[in-house]
Amino acid sequence: MLLAMSPGAIVALVIVLVVLVVVSTLILFLSRYKKCPSDKIMVIYGKISKNDDGSYRSAKCIHGGAAFIVPVIQSYAFLDLTPISISVDLRNALSKQNIRIDVPSRFTVGISTETGVMQNAAERLLGLTLSEIQELSKDIILGQLRLVIATMEIEEINADRDKFLDAVSRNVEGELKKIGLRLINVNVTDISDESAYIEALGKEAAAKAINAAKISVAEANKEGSIGEANALRDRRIQVSVAESEAIKGENEAKAQIAAAEATLREAEAEAKRRATTAEKVQEAKAREDAYAAEKTAELERAKREEATLEADVIVKTQIEKRRLELEAEAVAEQIRRKAKGEADAIYAKLEAEARGTKEMLVSQAAGLSAIVTAAGGDAESAVKLMIADKIESLVSTQVEAIKNVKIDKVTVWDNGSKENGKTATADFLSGMLKSLPALTDLFGMAGLTLPEIVRPGKTEEAPVVEEVPAEDKPE
Repeated sequence: MLLAMSPGAIVALVIVLVVLVVVSTLILFLSRYKKCPSDKIMVIYGKISKNDDGSYRSAKCIHGGAAFIVPVIQSYAFLDLTPISISVDLRNALSKQNIRIDVPSRFTVGISTETGVMQNAAERLLGLTLSEIQELSKDIILGQLRLVIATMEIEEINADRDKFLDAVSRNVEGELKKIGLRLINVNVTDISDESAYIEALGKEAAAKAINAAKISVAEANKEGSIGEANALRDRRIQVSVAESEAIKGENEAKAQIAAAEATLREAEAEAKRRATTAEKVQEAKAREDAYAAEKTAELERAKREEATLEADVIVKTQIEKRRLELEAEAVAEQIRRKAKGEADAIYAKLEAEARGTKEMLVSQAAGLSAIVTAAGGDAESAVKLMIADKIESLVSTQVEAIKNVKIDKVTVWDNGSKENGKTATADFLSGMLKSLPALTDLFGMAGLTLPEIVRPGKTEEAPVVEEVPAEDKPE
């Protein structure tokens, strides 16, 4: 088809194509050349020129002017510079005096156009909505505002607002710059505290101002009175001079003037007396009221002291009672422990005695068993052996029983022998032996036999023997 065309047509076609390419390129270039409005910051991101250290920048910020956006490898977005108004209602902020105050305020912030700060805004705020930026700024402002309040006293915050606002501006703006914002305006509406400390400061300042005004008025009145008195003094001096010159020959007029002055002095004295009396009456009434108040106060104080003394006595009595109870409990506990110890000692003693008795009886039983064994198992023979062993002590006991019986003299009248070959003397001796303990049984238990002469038997009735006095006895 190109071959069929004439050379002129081909040239025209080439020219048209070239024109189309140039126009398209120009249109494309113009469409990628973006202008930045004055109320915005244009942020170009993508592949940006390198920094001095060779790393690529995260974004390029332009405020005013225009820039070419390279297709495909670059893009752009705008940050709005419209001021943002933030209401910060700070509650219970702790001041340097540890007094909590409320500081309602309003801050106006905006994205900064400063070179380094714009870069922070591009990195941290791009893509955020206005409400999100507002909340982020509010959090930062609240923290810094609390920090500033904590370093200042309430008097400084309330009296020197410029110093307070300057400190807030420095702290808040330093933190806002980190996210690309700048502080435009700070407006503190009012400052209050829950303890009414600021209100008291205002009342104090008002009282001082009122007192100062009163002092000024009094000073002015004093100066006016002094000036008036000086003027009156000058006038009176001049009048007196004129009068003295005019009254030299006017005795009557002078007398009238003296009478008028006397009347004036009397009136002044009367007025002064009335004033003094009224003052005395008021002073007496005031003293009477004061005495009545003091009397009431003294009565109340006496009641309070009486209650205090009564409370002290009751407390001391209760303490003493408790001490006595504790001492009684301690004594009772000591007695209980002592009694328990004595009972334990008695029990131990009795138990030891019982064990000793038991051991003794066991030993005796063992001895008796040995005696029975030695006697060939015959218990009666064993008893005889034991009695034979103890016969000497038994006889000694019998002797001890009669050794103290005193017989001075025994007179026996023997009338001869009786039946069984016994004489009266033998019967007497036999009867006497019967009065002794039963030796027969004793000897019988020992397996022995008493001699016939001392063995008890039947006796004849002995004749009555009368004791002859010593002086009637034959030689």
